Amino acid sequence: MLLSVLVGAAELGRGRVLTEIVAQLTGGVSPLSEREAAILWDLRVPRTVLGVLVGAALAVSGAAFQGVFGNPLADPYLLGSAAGAGLAVTLVITTAPQSGLSIPVQAAAFAGALGGVGLTWLIGRSAGPDTATLVLAGVAVAAFLTAGQTFLQQLRVESLQQVYLWILGRLSTTGWREVLIVLPHLVVSAVVLCLCARLLDVLGTGDEEATSLGVHPGRVRMLVLIAASLATAAAVSVAGLIGFVGLAVPHLVRLAIGGGFRIIVPMSLLFGGVFLVLADVLARTLLAPAEIPIGVITAFTGAPFFAVLLHRRRA
Repeated sequence: MLLSVLVGAAELGRGRVLTEIVAQLTGGVSPLSEREAAILWDLRVPRTVLGVLVGAALAVSGAAFQGVFGNPLADPYLLGSAAGAGLAVTLVITTAPQSGLSIPVQAAAFAGALGGVGLTWLIGRSAGPDTATLVLAGVAVAAFLTAGQTFLQQLRVESLQQVYLWILGRLSTTGWREVLIVLPHLVVSAVVLCLCARLLDVLGTGDEEATSLGVHPGRVRMLVLIAASLATAAAVSVAGLIGFVGLAVPHLVRLAIGGGFRIIVPMSLLFGGVFLVLADVLARTLLAPAEIPIGVITAFTGAPFFAVLLHRRRA
């Protein structure tokens, strides 16, 4: 986290930044000008904090989805949250200026993500109670919503760049407001998922065995999916569609620490935050002063990891 605060387009001096942090903690004299202090405390620090929160939200949601579906290739976007958010944001960007409406992109993304998951749940549960049916419903819903998004983009070609920038994910337009959007949703979701982590291990033994141990598989899955989808929607609403965090990080935890979901779920919070902050540092520094969308960085690192997982599953 400290590294993320130290780097940026504006050169503040690492020693002066460290002195400023100490001064704020101890009540000392600030070595920075008013403009430099604003860059540090209103841009870099909230961006770093948001990176931790978004990374933690996506990673813990990915771990939860993998536990619910019993599939290590599951990720937080499996049930249509990404497609729903993408359609909602595209709708706002392409139609709001012409209609005179003023709808925040964050609100649209949050509602769209939850709407996509809700639609998947309704279709999946009406077709059957098993998780495989729910996954197929998610595929169908995501395909339909993505088609709608593409149609809207073709109607308003001039808005393509703005839509694509959001889709690729970014932390560059963040402040304390975005931090306050994600924080309460992540806290609630993280508490629920950590409390349910042991139950995910029980579900891994099979529904019959779980039922014999007094666990209701359907209720546990519903609670976990609601909590994970809430965290995912909050993350997507402020940072766009950042891929592979929810897929790769839980596996990194398994490789580094091992253990069941009672360990993987809470540790994914920590590893996810660190992973995304490091990705953001790379996004800001590789082509400085230009900035690479953070979703590109996570894709470059996550896609090869995904390929390795597929190879190991076939071996």
